[in-house]
Amino acid sequence: MELTLNNGIRMPALGFGVFQTPPDETIHAVQTALDLGYRHIDTAAAYGNEREVGEALRRSGIDREDVFLETKVWISDYGYDQTLHAFDKSVGKLGIDTLDLFILHQALPSRFDLTIGAYKALETLLEDGRVRAIGVSNFMPHHLAALFERTGVVPSVNQIEVHPYFAQRDVQDADAAAGILTQAWSPIGGITAYREGGANALHDPTISAVGASYGKSAAQVMLRWHLQQSRSAIPKSVRPERIRENFDVFDFALTDAELAAIDALDTGIRRGPEPDQITLEAFGREIPDA
Repeated sequence: MELTLNNGIRMPALGFGVFQTPPDETIHAVQTALDLGYRHIDTAAAYGNEREVGEALRRSGIDREDVFLETKVWISDYGYDQTLHAFDKSVGKLGIDTLDLFILHQALPSRFDLTIGAYKALETLLEDGRVRAIGVSNFMPHHLAALFERTGVVPSVNQIEVHPYFAQRDVQDADAAAGILTQAWSPIGGITAYREGGANALHDPTISAVGASYGKSAAQVMLRWHLQQSRSAIPKSVRPERIRENFDVFDFALTDAELAAIDALDTGIRRGPEPDQITLEAFGREIPDA
C-alpha cells in the first residue's frame, strides 16, 4: 500500500521505525524488516543509528531505489548552513547520495528564525535534487502557519504523535487542509505504556475485542486504523515476531463502526514532549559528524 505525497512522490504507507533502537541492534532489526517486505525506513540524526540503518540496507542486497529512506535533522543543527551540513552528515552515515524524505525533527518556537533557516535549507536540497521530498515533525497548526508565511514549499509530511489515545485531530485537520500527509509516530501507542498511571493502548479492551474478531492483535488493529484513515505509520520493534506481526495488516479491513469505536478512545492527553516547550537549552545535543 502506497500513499502519494503532495509533490507526486509515492511512499509506502507502512514503514519501520528505529527510535530508541540501540545501534548494535539496529542492523539486525532493519535487515529483518527488509527481509519481511518493509520498503520504508524511518530514522533520525538524534537516534544515533543512521550508520547502522545504511549498513542494514547494504547487507540486504535490495536496490537502493526500492527502499524509501527518511531521516530528520535535530534542532541543534538548525539554521540554513548548519542544516545543509546536517544533510551531509546524515547521508554520509547512511552511505547514500539522495534522501527520499528529509524532515525537521521539531519546531523550535524560541528560535523560530533558526527553524525557518533550516527549512529553507531543505527547500534548497529539494530544488537541487538531493532530497525527493521534505517535511516536518511535531509541528502544531500555529507552527505550520508561521512556516507558511516565510517559506515557499508546503511540507509533504508532518510526523506527529498519533495513536488511539491521542489522535491530535486539530493537527491532522490542519495537515489535510494544507495537503500535508500525517505520519504517525508511536502509532500503536507504545508511548502510553511508559506514562505513570496511564492506560496502555496495547491492552485496551475495545481494541483487543476488535482484534479478536479478526484473529489479530491490538497492534495490528491500530495499524489498520491508521492505514484506513490514510495516515502513514512507522511502528518499531527489535523482536522479529513483532516486526513480522506489524507488517501482517493487509488481509483484513475494519468496519466504519469499528473505526469510530477506536476514534472514541481519544483522551486528548499528550505522552510525548510538549512541542511549544522545545528549547535548545533543554533539548539541544551535539550530532557528531561521523
